[in-house]
Amino acid sequence: MNDSEIIDPGTAEGGEVGLVEYQDFVSEAPFVFESGDAIPRLVIRYETYGHLNKAADNAIIICHALSGDHHCAGVYSLTDRKPGWWNHMVGPGKPIDTSRYFVICSNCVGGCQGSTGPGSINPETGKQYNLDFPELTVADMVNAQALLLDHLGVGRLHAVIGGSMGGMQALQWIISYPERVARYLALATGARHTAQAIAFNDTGRQAIITDPDWKNGAYAAGEGPAHGLAVARMMAHITYLSDKGMENKFGRSRRSRKREAGDRFDVEFEVESYLRYQGQSFVNRFDANTYLYFTKALDHFDLYGPENRLDEAFSVVEAEGLVVGFTSDWLYPPQGNREIVEAMLRLGKRATYAELAMDFGHDSFLVHAPELYELITRFLHR
Repeated sequence: MNDSEIIDPGTAEGGEVGLVEYQDFVSEAPFVFESGDAIPRLVIRYETYGHLNKAADNAIIICHALSGDHHCAGVYSLTDRKPGWWNHMVGPGKPIDTSRYFVICSNCVGGCQGSTGPGSINPETGKQYNLDFPELTVADMVNAQALLLDHLGVGRLHAVIGGSMGGMQALQWIISYPERVARYLALATGARHTAQAIAFNDTGRQAIITDPDWKNGAYAAGEGPAHGLAVARMMAHITYLSDKGMENKFGRSRRSRKREAGDRFDVEFEVESYLRYQGQSFVNRFDANTYLYFTKALDHFDLYGPENRLDEAFSVVEAEGLVVGFTSDWLYPPQGNREIVEAMLRLGKRATYAELAMDFGHDSFLVHAPELYELITRFLHR
């Protein structure tokens, strides 16, 4: 999932990828981070759908957002039938057509769903990295993905695709590896965070690190600052929606009007119940230290640079691009998406901007949207 549970997954016409299994790419060579620090061993968990053709030129990598993972499409078993977070987008005959493309999705380095991250065991010490894990950047995420593609025999990508944090990875791909990307598709993203986005992230981090169970990041596996992480998730989740979307979904609906004096601050409105559910379900599947590392990596991502010149960062780009903004997205506003394409066009690069009117806020790229399906299909096939 992006930064949230899918609001209304809907369906895209086409078939299903069906049963899938994740795999682990293991590199025994040290992985050096942008900071210069290194870890002795790198594991990247990933899934693939479809088949790599003989020319090895039909690969697409999908980059997940902050709270997403490698499970992008399909189901794991007949009993575990929860589909991947973009299942309606990926599959035979769907916009990202697995009958035509070899699709790869990996859990980012620094993650908590199988890839090496703060909760992983350091083979040199036999203990969890915790805060000894190196400082993380979006470039580090992309460099780890490049190693995975080398392992899979993919030299040049047909496309790199991502929304939100995934969109930032897509932009980093075309800068770090311009010769390896033919197309990029960035949705609901930006070339850097606004002050407001940084403020929201820091508030979430403060909820985590002020929880006494955080223990300066040294909590044991299966433990940790559950309350702080849940609050961080609840607050962040609000930023992924829109005022109109929340009003349409919840309004002022109440679960119960009868309240006792002792529970006057407990759940009363339906929107409160929804947010608390989101917070608790997030705690059950996500690591607090990964949340800290990921949000800090996003805050540091800045393609404008110290001289505030976006054009300079994009001067090396060779790929053709499509950037999509959403009118109700106030976390990554349309203007920030548009500025990416404006910079590309000033440089004579091939880029298109599309803005879709949808009421689901930042999470609009995750929901059922025929207009978005058509955009993606046409862009990938042309």
